Amino acid sequence: MRVFNVRTAWRAVVCTGGATALAVGCASPDRDDALLLARPPAPAKVTGRSSPVTPAAGRTQSVHTGVQQAAFRDPAPSGTPGATALSAPSALDDFVRLAVEQNPRLSKANLAIDAARGRHLQAGLYPNPDVAVNWDELGDRSSPDRLGILTAPRVSQTIVTGRKLTLAQAVAAREVDQAALELLGERFAVVGSVRGAFYEAFTLQQRAEILAEVVKLAEDAAAVGKTLLDNKQIARLDLIQLEVERERFRAELQSVRRELPGAYRRLAAVAGQNGLIPAAVKATFDNLPNYDPEATRQAVLEYHPQARSARVGVERAQAAVRRAEVEPIPNLTVSAGYIRQFENRSHDGAVGVSLPVPLWNRNQGNIRAARAELGMAIQNVGQTENELAARVAAAYQAYAAARERAEAYRKELIPRAEETYQLSLTAFKGGQFEYLRVIQAQRAVAEARLEYNRSIGEAWKSAAELSGLLMEELWPVPISAPAPAPASAPAPIPAPAAPPKPGAGPVVLPSDVSKFP
Repeated sequence: MRVFNVRTAWRAVVCTGGATALAVGCASPDRDDALLLARPPAPAKVTGRSSPVTPAAGRTQSVHTGVQQAAFRDPAPSGTPGATALSAPSALDDFVRLAVEQNPRLSKANLAIDAARGRHLQAGLYPNPDVAVNWDELGDRSSPDRLGILTAPRVSQTIVTGRKLTLAQAVAAREVDQAALELLGERFAVVGSVRGAFYEAFTLQQRAEILAEVVKLAEDAAAVGKTLLDNKQIARLDLIQLEVERERFRAELQSVRRELPGAYRRLAAVAGQNGLIPAAVKATFDNLPNYDPEATRQAVLEYHPQARSARVGVERAQAAVRRAEVEPIPNLTVSAGYIRQFENRSHDGAVGVSLPVPLWNRNQGNIRAARAELGMAIQNVGQTENELAARVAAAYQAYAAARERAEAYRKELIPRAEETYQLSLTAFKGGQFEYLRVIQAQRAVAEARLEYNRSIGEAWKSAAELSGLLMEELWPVPISAPAPAPASAPAPIPAPAAPPKPGAGPVVLPSDVSKFP
């Protein structure tokens, strides 16, 4: 189980540019306007290949929760030289990097931050002054030139009271916070989806390779069965069973090969570049991360952007209540102007002060609505945490079940199937077993490896979802010590030799069967 180092995580956030995404709001006039994202920046690491108590040397890793600067770069427009120079990646890190740099979801979320910053700026701007020109009593016969009275200019300015602008900016500042958290959540949602789609494609790719070897073995078995039938050592029904098995594996192989292009296309689309379809992906099933369910749940509820955004939503609603409560405080309007009276040839001035009297409208309705929205925001925190906990529980359930099933196949079922095959092969060579029992044992090994492939693929896919919820920047964590030989590449199964043909030498099956991936 990996440990969480707050200082290391905070330095990682700053170094990767995460502080940029989390501090995109403008500075507010007072403490109420301060952006509230200066919280512990990273979830507790709950993965690793070490023991739950003490991590192995060189395997402790802090999480980067910041959004890398690459996430803010706009994708190259189609038709530009940069867009045509891209080539389809094949490694997981390359797909993640492509998604962070090119995915439109992140560009859209980044533009939402700019929109929120614009609203924050606008909320603090002072009202513009009014300038008016009035010409009264035109054509008055009492005036010698009948020009009347000219008031030019008359300037009026509204003076905002009650710190309304400051409080309005405080509300908008929380919206900037939420937009920044939305970008952070989108980033790791994209990264988790890319990882899941990558391992889905890799699992299918490995399954196709295993099935290709199984088909080769099934073809060899059917060929030997044909020889045995010609020598009247097996019945026609036995040969038909061998041929049925061969066709079944052929059909499954063709099905997987037809699924592979779709998996590659989906991976490219999830990464944000649907035209960069890989021909194959390069990965391994080694070093599956180890997650603790309770530590994972607590880390997600504490640090996930959706949970943090819900808590910021409460602060935004509190600021909105304060803003609504000061609305009844009247704003002052002051005015001044120059007056030219042509009748008596005088030069005069005028000043004035006005304000509304809050007799009937004291913003009661908006205050009540703001307080209700505050209650809704408080309830939304619990709802969001429950939804995140449910997502963690579902992902961990699938991960734990698939991991346990894969471990059972790796440690118990595959070794026993291989032992059974070797014993049956030895007995067959000694004349104790029939050839079909050897084929059945051989098929059991192949099917066990296919089931292991399916289980370990599901475990990696669920682990990828957990990595997105935990906002793991580096995943899976590389280990310093060399990993043992993976069980996903077992020793090859040699094809059994056919029984001796009466009056002739033995018929030997091809023995150059390569390793199962």
